[in-house]
Amino acid sequence: MDILFFSIYLVSLISFFHGTSGTTFTLVNKCDYTVWPGILGNTQLDSTGFELPSGGSRSLQAPPSWSGRFWGRTGCASDQTTGQLICQTGDCGSSQIECNGRGATPPATLAEFTTGSSTQDFYDVSLVDGYNLPLIVEPSGGLGMCFSTGCINDLNRQCPSELRVDSGEACKSACEAFGTPQYCCSGPYATPDTCKPSVYSEMFKTACPKAYSYAYDDATSTFTCTGADYTITFCPSSTSQKSESNTIPTTATTYGSITGSGEVSSEEKGSWLPYLLTGDSSKSLSDAVFHTTFWPFSWSSSLRVSHLQHYGE
Repeated sequence: MDILFFSIYLVSLISFFHGTSGTTFTLVNKCDYTVWPGILGNTQLDSTGFELPSGGSRSLQAPPSWSGRFWGRTGCASDQTTGQLICQTGDCGSSQIECNGRGATPPATLAEFTTGSSTQDFYDVSLVDGYNLPLIVEPSGGLGMCFSTGCINDLNRQCPSELRVDSGEACKSACEAFGTPQYCCSGPYATPDTCKPSVYSEMFKTACPKAYSYAYDDATSTFTCTGADYTITFCPSSTSQKSESNTIPTTATTYGSITGSGEVSSEEKGSWLPYLLTGDSSKSLSDAVFHTTFWPFSWSSSLRVSHLQHYGE
């Protein structure tokens, strides 16, 4: 009982002091190229976007009970005529280094946070809006099940042609690519019971098991910690590089239906995804046999709406 009391007291004490000082987010760029982080939240931080050279880092202080998201913009350059900043991926549409209350244009890898909600922080790394670069989140100094999460693999190397952006600098979500309710978890598919993981979302999940792969992928993708600060690292692996190739993975798990609804849609006919197990990308979808996998997810979301709405933003 004394140990239990002490544990509760310690958590309360850390929550109190951390709650009055806020949360420190440190962004680190281990990519071989410059990244321009973007920040969107319920309260504006000291910066909403800045240039972060390779090997650089910068810390930002968030107030108590802050909700928001971070992402990396890549390939940014100023237009020689207008002077407006334009980014190849993750552009926030502000035409400036600062995003000024604007979010990322998909596809973009997102790190999402809600701090101090019922003394706990909630955080995740989301591929629901697609993927543009590797990213991990690492908590420090907190109490609880404070696991790191993210996506270390370079999905641009594995992205199927139907999801690939231009020369391979980013990988779209199936919703962004096809716009159908089955993929977007909208309309008649707007509940966990009707919107199931598709082959595309399961491809993301296989490559990045801790990251959100589609709107209802909450059970294995949301993490909590009490009183922590967080480091967000772009390209955490030394081998992570911006890829323009489309290398097909040689292993995979069993996949569900293409749309997540048990239907085979016309967009995927000719896709290499059914042949991840064999490495044969030349087959057509009509030759494949799929086993449907359903997961028990509980939260409500849609592709273009942040998961942060579930944390009370």
